[in-house]
Amino acid sequence: MLRAISSNLLYLPLKTVRKIMSTKKHRLEVCLSPAIYSKHADDENIVVIVDILRATSAICTAFHNGVKTIIPVSTVEEARQKKNEGYTVASERDGYVLDFADFGNSPFNFTKEKVEGKEIVYSTTNGTRCIHMAAHSKAVLIGSFLNLSALAEWIIEQNSPVLIFCASWKDRFSLEDTVFAGALAKKLLESGKFESICDAVTASLDLWEMARPDLYGYILKAAQKGRLAEKGLDDCIEFCHQPDFTEVIPVFEDDQLKPIS
Repeated sequence: MLRAISSNLLYLPLKTVRKIMSTKKHRLEVCLSPAIYSKHADDENIVVIVDILRATSAICTAFHNGVKTIIPVSTVEEARQKKNEGYTVASERDGYVLDFADFGNSPFNFTKEKVEGKEIVYSTTNGTRCIHMAAHSKAVLIGSFLNLSALAEWIIEQNSPVLIFCASWKDRFSLEDTVFAGALAKKLLESGKFESICDAVTASLDLWEMARPDLYGYILKAAQKGRLAEKGLDDCIEFCHQPDFTEVIPVFEDDQLKPIS
């Protein structure tokens, strides 16, 4: 920390130095795609994984409904092995439920009756891969509109740099993930504890301001909406953009997701 203090500050009273350091703003970044994650990666980051349609929305719903833990795995092979070991498995690729899985990744699948008190293995096209990519970080959290305010409030108290990591779609830009990044970035910046250090934050904020007056209507133009509609899976889109449905904040620790206590 002292390396960040100018030589003049070294001669100030310790109490004054502490006050100055306590007002130091933390960096805030947005990563728009896993393809460029390495440009943002830092072990000191709190990383918020965002996959609004539908992985992170489903994870938040599952914990709201009492799931004990979720074990995210990146590959179909890992998910199949866990099924053979006796786990309940939620798994899809490109929206289709895998033949061995118990159900897919719509948040409506994660009802209290199905998940309460259980350990569930989870694997999706985009989101679960990003969780493992960021595992080296100080903390890896799951973000969605469903837990937006609780997530922001917790992060603001941590005094750490933050990276909002958009899972996107097969490494391509995702409108819904970026709009959420803007919504979260706005709350963090308004706390006065963060400063933007990349244009992706500015772009996300601009998109959020355009979408905010009619969020659901705005998201209907997203490519992922069309992809889901083609498969009859777009019934959850409005729900996935419902702010503050839950106060649960899932965190990735010891190779599994659990709620922050």
